[in-house]
Amino acid sequence: MRYSLNFCSYKDKKQVARDLKTVYSAKDADDAEERLGDFEQKWGEKYLSIGQSWRRNWSQVIAFFAFPKDIRRIIYTTNAIESLNALIRKIIKSRGQFPNDDAAIKLIYLAVQNAGQVTNAGVWGWKTALNQFAIMVEDRMPNQI
Repeated sequence: MRYSLNFCSYKDKKQVARDLKTVYSAKDADDAEERLGDFEQKWGEKYLSIGQSWRRNWSQVIAFFAFPKDIRRIIYTTNAIESLNALIRKIIKSRGQFPNDDAAIKLIYLAVQNAGQVTNAGVWGWKTALNQFAIMVEDRMPNQI
């Protein structure tokens, strides 16, 4: 999505993003392809490169539709992931150098453990997605959950 929005002007970004959201929030891959066709009809003349980019990477996009809707929502909501990455970068940057790889791994582990204490806001829809994960990959879910 972000890559796609690099190709459009500021005045069109909101509408292009809204129209692309219909693609990745479709109920299945066939519906998404139909919605991508609608997007290309509407914006194809002005932003041809966006549609071409989505078509080139279509095999990666349709893999996304193998998951239930609740899990897909968690996957494309990246704020929690970006927040964790920023926290890890901040901790590593402030440390500077590490005597060995184990020291870096331990610091990252502690940062991830403390990340839950830093933020009070949960990821919207996480409990529903967790239930879906438990059904899909029951044998890989830890007993603690």
